[in-house]
Amino acid sequence: MCTPAKIRKLDEVVVNRIAAGEIIQRPANALKELIENSLDAKATNIQITAKEGGLKLLQIQDNGTGIRKEDMEIVCERFTTSKLQKFEDLGTLTTFGFRGEALASISHIALLTITTKTADEKCAYKASYINSKLKASPVPCAGNQGTIITIENLFYNVATRRKALSNPSEEFTKITEVVMRYAVHNSAVGFTLKKHGEPSSQVRTPYNSTKQNNIRLLYGNPVARELLEVELDDKDYKFKMHGLVTNPNYTNKRMVMLLFINNRLVDSASIRKMLEDVYSVYLPKKAHPWCYISLDINPQNIDVNVHPTKHEVRFLHEDTIVERIKFALDERLTGNSASRTFYLQARLPKADITKEVLEEVLPEYNKGNSDKLKKIHAREMIRTDSSDQKLDKFNFTIHFEQRKSDSNTLTKELTHNDSKSLNSESLGENDPKDKPVDAIADRARKQVYQYFGNRDFIENIKKNSEKEKEQTLNTDDNQKEGESSICNVSQSEKSSAETNTSADESSKFTQQFKSYSVNNFKHEVKLTSILKLRKDVEDECHEGLRDILANLTFVGCIDQTSALIQSGVNLYICNTRKLTEELFYEIMLYDFANFGIIKFSERISLFDLAMIALDSGETGWTEEDGPKEELAARVKELLLEKADMMNEYFSVVMDKVGNLRSLPVLLDKYFPYEAEIPLYIMRLATEVDWRKEQLCFQNICRETAKFYSYINPKHQIHDWKYVTEHVLYPAIKESLLPPKHFAHDSTILQIASLPDLYKVFERC
Repeated sequence: MCTPAKIRKLDEVVVNRIAAGEIIQRPANALKELIENSLDAKATNIQITAKEGGLKLLQIQDNGTGIRKEDMEIVCERFTTSKLQKFEDLGTLTTFGFRGEALASISHIALLTITTKTADEKCAYKASYINSKLKASPVPCAGNQGTIITIENLFYNVATRRKALSNPSEEFTKITEVVMRYAVHNSAVGFTLKKHGEPSSQVRTPYNSTKQNNIRLLYGNPVARELLEVELDDKDYKFKMHGLVTNPNYTNKRMVMLLFINNRLVDSASIRKMLEDVYSVYLPKKAHPWCYISLDINPQNIDVNVHPTKHEVRFLHEDTIVERIKFALDERLTGNSASRTFYLQARLPKADITKEVLEEVLPEYNKGNSDKLKKIHAREMIRTDSSDQKLDKFNFTIHFEQRKSDSNTLTKELTHNDSKSLNSESLGENDPKDKPVDAIADRARKQVYQYFGNRDFIENIKKNSEKEKEQTLNTDDNQKEGESSICNVSQSEKSSAETNTSADESSKFTQQFKSYSVNNFKHEVKLTSILKLRKDVEDECHEGLRDILANLTFVGCIDQTSALIQSGVNLYICNTRKLTEELFYEIMLYDFANFGIIKFSERISLFDLAMIALDSGETGWTEEDGPKEELAARVKELLLEKADMMNEYFSVVMDKVGNLRSLPVLLDKYFPYEAEIPLYIMRLATEVDWRKEQLCFQNICRETAKFYSYINPKHQIHDWKYVTEHVLYPAIKESLLPPKHFAHDSTILQIASLPDLYKVFERC
């Protein structure tokens, strides 16, 4: 007969480890408890460092009130807290912590160290804990006000749990989610999260920010630009709701819900289901929204002590409250459904390139393999990886000699035919023996020549054709003057004459300059002054520099004003400030009256901006110029007189009261440095000649380009190095038409050449 087992009281260490495993399930749970402690301590800046997903190291540092030295002995014991005195206090609880179990649980399953300093103490104190007990008395040390809690080797004595959490990448992702969610809700607090040993941060939000701004930083523009704000204040059931939810334009593969109840990050199955039901009417099947909801419920109607991790809460009238939230969201989405936008990509017209055209452009076409391009020899390549090929294949002398001989041979064979066709076009002749080629095929042929043809061969053709064009055009000077006008060239029906004048060279550049307007609809610009300014840019373009920039490979940033690029076999140092200023000037001209809008969340007084500029000292103000207040008032009056024009042409919106409301979007993912706005406003009023149209537009474009060329050192989403490499230089490569003075004013300087370096190595 079996006898029942004897009931024994568990050892206190076993009890504490079991309880700790319920409260601290993974590093993200521990971090959540520590973040809430920092927020309870009124911290305004919280820095988190993790190593191996928080399992090896998890450290949180804040600038809160700190822990008193006399409390450090019992701070890690169970059920010790400063936030709760008696059970009835749960009904009026306004803090995150109340049970006093977080630090105790962590000390039972990890090595815990606390460094803290209060405002009254002269120095900080450091202490280590194990199993809720001090290992030694607190030691005085240097430190700032606040607390640093370091957790090492989490779950070192719980082998099963440690093995189950063996994926550091997954654990760090969960830590990142916790930090991002608290950063959105607590936008006044600055959060920083980074991996141990890495200089860059994974998450960084500024102090005293806004929820919308932090959402843009952390979740991106696709979420931020589609947000709808929902407010609800219910007097009957004593709760308030503030929500930021995406409209029907936004869809995602999985639902993202940030739910805070009385500032505590929680989850609610009923609220999650309610959101799915609401959006099922507006979104396609298997598409989900992004939702942030903050509920403020009377503390007497809520029970937070229902789960060891405080991940769930219960509150009175839950069904009714959820139903009222659903009604408010549904009403808000219904009112916005009419503005749904679909982003489509227009199909390009089909270019039918005939076999004859391909044979003319690519001599290899009829050799059997029409799908394969000409073989590229090792000597014609540039080594980017030491494992690809060795330096002995780079015989530069043979390469240049062979290219020269090849170009001469090709010139003898094809120059006659090509120049003949160019001359027949310039004279308006149609040879019945030649097969007609439509305009699309002709443009395609030029593109293929540009990318696949031999450059020396093309240069020879250009020289020959230019000589013959000069002979045919010398008899008609008036016609040449007419063709120099962009308006006349664009409206003329004599396309054969346009091809062989200076307008042909300008069209080559205008095709390469890309529009960066974010607007779906683009207005056609017919102002002669803007068209002439564009023509000036094209005439001043340096073809050699354009070729260097068009083939650049970004190497790295030296500082905010200089960068290294590689083009061909040469290394160049570039003045980023000058290049970006010229880029933004050209964008101002080519996207004239077609800019997007950077709308400010708060209006900025023009008078205040002018006063800031005068106080900065950069304007050179002296007492002889008059009182600053009068000058600022005159700046405001002048800009208000020009407000309509600035709004229509440049998207610089100023209201009638004298406030700046918006700036133009010149380049996607690029925002100007806000600290330069006062000086920009002052220079618009003082450096622009408002009397002549062309000079006025040129001055405004130049001053705006100069303002935008200052890269924001503290970009909200990416640092200045990322913006320089991934935003500015790709646009420079794609579109910039560098003026000729860039070739001799040190804007672009060659500092190394691969053939010269090879010769040095050869001597060694």
